[in-house]
Amino acid sequence: QVQVVESGGGLVQPGGSLRLSCAASGSIRGFNVMGWYRQAPGKQRELVATITNGGITDYADSAKGRFTISRDNAKNTVLLQMNSLKPEDTAVYYCNLRMPFPHDDNYWGQGTQVTVSS
Repeated sequence: QVQVVESGGGLVQPGGSLRLSCAASGSIRGFNVMGWYRQAPGKQRELVATITNGGITDYADSAKGRFTISRDNAKNTVLLQMNSLKPEDTAVYYCNLRMPFPHDDNYWGQGTQVTVSS
């Protein structure tokens, strides 16, 4: 069984910074991708950023230049450093672990609230 647990989040003023952390535990094997998604009220969940265990990253256009994703493979942790935050970044942020092979398993954290407001 795999567990994914997020930490961080909170209330920050526009232009501020926050760092989200995520730790995965359990049977994690082979090629995998860890990432962050977010869901604002009334909207669908959307990709923020992902990183493979080989270090390949992918960012949503809205995150490029402001957010940085990184991971520690030995600890199965992933960080999301968010700078220059905007009110439109307000959402519940979810950590995801995906193991595409052999069954394309996906595991989600419980979510953490990020609110950007003055």
